[in-house]
Amino acid sequence: MVRPTDEARTIGALLLCWQGVPQNLGAYTEATTLEGAKQVIAQGPVASQEIIKELGTNGGGFFNANSAHPFENPTPLSNLIEMVAIFVIGVGLTNVFGRMVGNERQGWAILAVMGILFLAGVATAYWAEAAGNPQIAALGVDTAPSAMQAGGNMEGKEVRFGIANSTLWATITTDTSCGAVNSMHDSYMPLGGMVPLINMLLGEVIVGGVGSGLYGILLFAIVALFVAGLMVGRTPEYLGKKLEAKEVKMTMLAILCLPLSILVFTAIAVVVEPGLAGISNAGPHGYTEVLYAFTEGAGNNGSAFAGLSANTPFYNTTIGFAMLIGRFFVIVPMLAIAGALAAKSVSPPSAGTFPTDSGLFVGLLVGVIVIVGGLTYFPAVALGPLAEQFAMQAGTLF
Repeated sequence: MVRPTDEARTIGALLLCWQGVPQNLGAYTEATTLEGAKQVIAQGPVASQEIIKELGTNGGGFFNANSAHPFENPTPLSNLIEMVAIFVIGVGLTNVFGRMVGNERQGWAILAVMGILFLAGVATAYWAEAAGNPQIAALGVDTAPSAMQAGGNMEGKEVRFGIANSTLWATITTDTSCGAVNSMHDSYMPLGGMVPLINMLLGEVIVGGVGSGLYGILLFAIVALFVAGLMVGRTPEYLGKKLEAKEVKMTMLAILCLPLSILVFTAIAVVVEPGLAGISNAGPHGYTEVLYAFTEGAGNNGSAFAGLSANTPFYNTTIGFAMLIGRFFVIVPMLAIAGALAAKSVSPPSAGTFPTDSGLFVGLLVGVIVIVGGLTYFPAVALGPLAEQFAMQAGTLF
C-alpha cells in the first residue's frame, strides 16, 4: 500500500527532476572549465532527497550550500515548489485539527492566526532587505533598483532568486522547523535577520514542524482563553473542555521551557571564554549570532547565522542540551494537558461561552502571541538586532 506521503514525495521528486535537479547514482564528474582548470562535480539522488528534506521540514541539504545550490534548487519554479513543500503538511494539519474536533472553523481560525503572523514577517523582512544599508548609500553608492541591478541588500543572496524569494524562503523555513536556506541569514539587515529569529523564539507556532508544530500554537490558545476568562470572570473553556489550574500550569511550564534554555545558554556563552572564542563579529551582531544559534537549536530548526564558529566542544554541548530541552521539555507538559482534557466531559456551549472560531478569538490569539513573545524576549532582541539597527541608522556601524 502506498501512503499519500510516498505519492507526494514521488511527484515532488519528478517535478524537481523536470526543473533540472539531478537524480542518479553516478560518481563524481570531472569537467574542464573555460580557464582550463579541472572541476569535480558531485552528483547523486538529489531530487528524491530534496523533496524529503522539504516535506519533512528537515532542512539538511545534499550539498553544503543547501537550497542555494543550483543542483538542489536551479530555477524560480523549483524554488516555489520547495517553499510550498515546506508549508504544505503543517498548514494541512490545521484542517485535520478542525475535523478531529468536529468543527472545521476551529482549524480555519488557527490558520488565520498563522497567516496574519506569517504575512507580517514576510513584509518586515522584505522591507528591511529592499531598503538596504543606509551607510553604503551615504558613501555615494547607488543602491536603488534599476535595470542593471537588483538594489537593496543582495549580500548572501542568489541572483536568480533575488530579495523577494530569499526573504520569503527565510520566513517560511523559520516559521516551520525546516531550517533549509536559499540565502545566508547572517548577511541580512538587522531587522531582516530579526524576523527569522523571532519566528523561532515564538516556538515556531506559525505553521510549525511536521508532527510537532500545531501543539505550539494550541499552548498559546490556552493562554489566550485564560486571559479572556480573567476578563469576564468565568472559567475558560476550549472545545467544550474546562481549562482549570492543572492545564494552565502545564501550559506555562511548556511555554517557559524555550526561553529558559535559549536565554540561559546565551547569557553563559557571551561571558565565558569558550563562548566568546566562537564569535567573529564584535558588538550586537556577534551577540545575535549566539542568540540565533541557541534559538535554532531549541526550536529544532537548523538554519544559522553562520558567522558563529559553533563547531567547538562548548557550542556542540550547549546547543545539544538546548535541543533536548526544546524537544522534550515542551512536549511532556503538552501531553499532560492532552491527557487531562481527554478525561474531561464536554460542556455544552452557553451564552457565556467564548467562541473560539470567530474573528475576535483570532485577534486575541495574535495579541497574546505577540505580547507574551515580546515580554519574554524583548530585552534579548533589543541587545541584538534592534541595537544593531539603531547603530546602523546612527552611522556608527558599518
